[in-house]
Amino acid sequence: MTLWSLPALASPLDLVNCHVEFVDPVCLGYDAQFGQGRQALLRAIDHSLDYLGTDAAAMAYEGYPLAGITRDRVRRSLVRFRQLVATSHSAQQLQTAVNQEFDFYRSVGSDGAGHVDFTGYFEPTYRASAVPTAEYRYPLYRRPGDLETWAMPHPTRAELEGTDGLQSAGGPLAGLELVWLRDRMEAFLVQVQGSARLQLTDGSVMSVGYAGRTEYAYTSIGRALIDDGIIAEADLSLPVLLEYFEQNPEALDSYLPRNDRFVFFKATGDSPPIGNLNVPVTPGRSIATDKTLMPPGALALISLDLPMVTAADTWQPVAVNRYVLDQDTGGAIQGPGRVDIFVGTGAQAGQQAGLINTSGQLYYLLLRQ
Repeated sequence: MTLWSLPALASPLDLVNCHVEFVDPVCLGYDAQFGQGRQALLRAIDHSLDYLGTDAAAMAYEGYPLAGITRDRVRRSLVRFRQLVATSHSAQQLQTAVNQEFDFYRSVGSDGAGHVDFTGYFEPTYRASAVPTAEYRYPLYRRPGDLETWAMPHPTRAELEGTDGLQSAGGPLAGLELVWLRDRMEAFLVQVQGSARLQLTDGSVMSVGYAGRTEYAYTSIGRALIDDGIIAEADLSLPVLLEYFEQNPEALDSYLPRNDRFVFFKATGDSPPIGNLNVPVTPGRSIATDKTLMPPGALALISLDLPMVTAADTWQPVAVNRYVLDQDTGGAIQGPGRVDIFVGTGAQAGQQAGLINTSGQLYYLLLRQ
């Protein structure tokens, strides 16, 4: 594979130049199951186009440090790619057109040679109550109205809710309870995922979405378990983590407070989960990256082994090259070597997300100048 370095930047943010390189597109594969995901891909493209028409997008690209990547070029690339997806009769036809019209930019990843670590995230579905009960004790909280005036550093997780997650009544979160969950780990995972669909005890359904957070770096409790020698790094997955805390519930009081970042929520009716670009994220077609480096809303191609459910209801890694849209970010998604894939809503999506822990490559597609 032949690589070309991008021209040196005169900007003080020249360091971003080392995060992206041009790559020969003939070395890449494309969606094997052409047509099956066409409508989802078109919806995801439309969501990015909606974002690119906003003032927020104009501001994001006004200071984007990489020469040649502009909001107008990203938008034109999506418009043209959408036309190709909508009118192509086969993956080969689409591939030929894309190779002729688009440049490919590869993230250099965490090692300078394209190594990107992929994880998955999802919208969990849990049971919840609109009022506290003996069974439903662990709240999700609304955003404090005076959050912007809170003194820095912000209160820690332990200071806000106590080490046991039940001591918020005397602090700044009193009266901000939005809904109550019956499992402390479930409430914590909603904060990690940023949204949830809740089945309330009265039979109604409530969706909640991200409304703000305290200013702390994200701390992975999975990494903490690895560092403490409790779980081997090669064995870490969401099912393994959940099993450990199910067998050792007292450990929650020690590990959950290690993540000082605290997330607030709002009721979102029955709307789909929303990414940080304030547009819906699409299962299998939306990714989260570090938005200080990567172009928001842009078209990308991911290449990795993705766990897929089999006819026997087991999970098997499958080599995937898939077009996606860069529409979200996350507290743990930092640097050019991290990507989070949104995989959907519910238990099966949660199983898949928990199994995605693999390396691959990330490319961005832009119309040739």
